[in-house]
Amino acid sequence: MPPFARSLRGQLLLVTLAALVIAQGLSIWLFADERALAVQAALVQETAGRAANVAQLLEAADAGEVRAIQLAANSPLVRFSLDPAPAVAASDRRGQRVARQIAAQLGRDRTDDVRVETHDSGQRDAPLPPMPQMTPDMREMHAQMADLPMSTVEMNISIRLQRGGWLNVDTRFHRPPLQWAWRSVATFAVTAALIAAALWIALGRLTGPLRRLAEMTARFGRGEATEPLPAVGPRELRDLTRAFNDMQDRIRRFVDDRTRLLAALGHDLRSPLTAMRVRAEMVEDDENRQRLVASIEEMQQMVEATLSFARGMAANEAAETIELGDYVGDLVAQMAEAGEPVTFEAPDRPVPARLRPAATRRALRNLIANATRYGERARVTVRGGAGGAVVEIDDDGPGIPEADLARVFEPFVRLETSRSRDTGGTGLGLAIAQSILQAQGGRITLENRPGGGLRALAILPCAQPAGERAAA
Repeated sequence: MPPFARSLRGQLLLVTLAALVIAQGLSIWLFADERALAVQAALVQETAGRAANVAQLLEAADAGEVRAIQLAANSPLVRFSLDPAPAVAASDRRGQRVARQIAAQLGRDRTDDVRVETHDSGQRDAPLPPMPQMTPDMREMHAQMADLPMSTVEMNISIRLQRGGWLNVDTRFHRPPLQWAWRSVATFAVTAALIAAALWIALGRLTGPLRRLAEMTARFGRGEATEPLPAVGPRELRDLTRAFNDMQDRIRRFVDDRTRLLAALGHDLRSPLTAMRVRAEMVEDDENRQRLVASIEEMQQMVEATLSFARGMAANEAAETIELGDYVGDLVAQMAEAGEPVTFEAPDRPVPARLRPAATRRALRNLIANATRYGERARVTVRGGAGGAVVEIDDDGPGIPEADLARVFEPFVRLETSRSRDTGGTGLGLAIAQSILQAQGGRITLENRPGGGLRALAILPCAQPAGERAAA
């Protein structure tokens, strides 16, 4: 399927043109069939008039001229014969109108003097047998007509002659060839081209703003800086654009207000905690002093983590298109050099991703650090998929209970309850990583591996190829 046919603009244009082609095709086909019927009706009228003329000539001719007139009137498709009895017993329903026409031309009041019968010959494409005593020219004409397809309809006419006897006429009609109205086809082609051009321009005013709105929505969902969209196009599109601009403005203000509140709260807690630390050092009892200091240090860790979480939410780093395999490989190499038990498996082909380099590095570092801390070692792989670019992190730890897989992303949630700095953190690592990825249109999922251990999947938006952006 061509790229333009996947767009709304292209599909609407193709549907409209297909409807026009089908309608015009049916119209031409019906018109061509009507032409064939009209030609056949004209042949019937011509044969009826010819039969009436021959009957008038025979009645006015001398006895010695009758035979000559009959032979001269014969043709490869129409035969005249003089017989004592009619070949047609009575006119059928289709032949009554023709019989009345012939009788009127002859000036006969009795319709029984003219009898017309039409019926299927039962011998499709079979011409009349050759005539005796044909001239060379007539024989050549008969041979040419014998090669033409003949209609299955025959018409037999019997006319009573006033001099006695009957004139019997036997004829078959040459099937008119299908004639296409090429002028109509050419006119339709020009009309369709003009309609297609007008539709393409009109649909551009409709789909252009929709495409820009979709692109802006995707960018806003990834947390990129966006400007208000201009309200252009039909009234409904202008209303939709204004509603989108208002929505993103409200969401941005809401997030900024909550982030500033969280950052201010964490920052303001530093001073009283520092004062408490100083006072705790003055406590003479060693056991109480150590407990107080440990509690204050834990609170300071939580404050620092809260500030870090707020900075991650408020980051306005620009997104870039990066080859994810090299990017993650460098991060894993740095952590391995620092003594972390982590390995990396490079992808088979490049995996481009759209991300914020510094913030994403921080989120992936948190995930890998969790894997090495709680799962002994980490194995990192990168792969591309229909849902996005994926960084897969496996460990050999005990995993997480199924009921807690979603809960661990909540701030300050720790499955390890000792609150010790040696056995666990503040419970904000996964929340920070999740917020960083969600801010740029990604996400993190956790699942227990069948063979044991935990698997973390960091899913990032794929970079859209330039060709697809141009075709959209």
